[in-house]
Amino acid sequence: MLTHTPRFDVKLATTAEELRAAQRLRYEVFVAELGGGGDLVDHDARLERDAFDPLYEHLLLRDLARPADDLCGVVGVYRLLRDAALPAGRAFYSEGEYDLAPLRATGRRLLELGRSCVHADYRGGLAMMALWGGLAEYVEAYGIEVLFGVASFHGTDLDALAAPLSLLHHRHMAPRDLRVRAQPDHFQTMNLIPEAQLDIVAANRAIPPLIKAYLRLGGGVGEGAFVDHAFNTTDVCLVMDTTRMSEKRKAFHIARVS
Repeated sequence: MLTHTPRFDVKLATTAEELRAAQRLRYEVFVAELGGGGDLVDHDARLERDAFDPLYEHLLLRDLARPADDLCGVVGVYRLLRDAALPAGRAFYSEGEYDLAPLRATGRRLLELGRSCVHADYRGGLAMMALWGGLAEYVEAYGIEVLFGVASFHGTDLDALAAPLSLLHHRHMAPRDLRVRAQPDHFQTMNLIPEAQLDIVAANRAIPPLIKAYLRLGGGVGEGAFVDHAFNTTDVCLVMDTTRMSEKRKAFHIARVS
């Protein structure tokens, strides 16, 4: 619980110390809180990191009023990579789980989003609004047309996740021209319960807030899920066409992120 009034700013990480603070926050959320892991996770230093970090930009939400600690005031993170900045011969993180051929075929300006998290003390709206505000400025500055990235349900029990996954499949698929598909060697259908048998209210309640926020903004999901046992998550690929979002809709729905 906060004992001070936060003063937020949003910036891209420019120093090794800032990147380390982002990885430290990611450890607290993805590893300590949610039970994730990975080959490059440093449990002694409490850093969640991977081989993709050096390729990406890291958008940081900082609370400038936060007492000094090893997070350097970082209370929110997004990891970003534009298609124009992707080195030759390298793949997006998402391509380990999804075939992105439909997105690449559009010839449009793409931005992959990932590793999004907010410190537990700051969840509930204002911090995420500030972080999304910074992301919106980035999108506008680079003329990004399509946002995409994997987003996660906690856990790998498909029986427990059957209802929300099925709701995504039946009602929130991305447009056909942007509909990526889980890689065939680990494709997990999301069509687990017929739509007529779903408790829509309960299924919607079980969808994580971040995924619901993208859906409210007009985003959709790719076909199939990816069960990530190492990270203790079940992933879906979110895709959002920025040209299909009105400014009024953006402002209204971003304000409802929680």
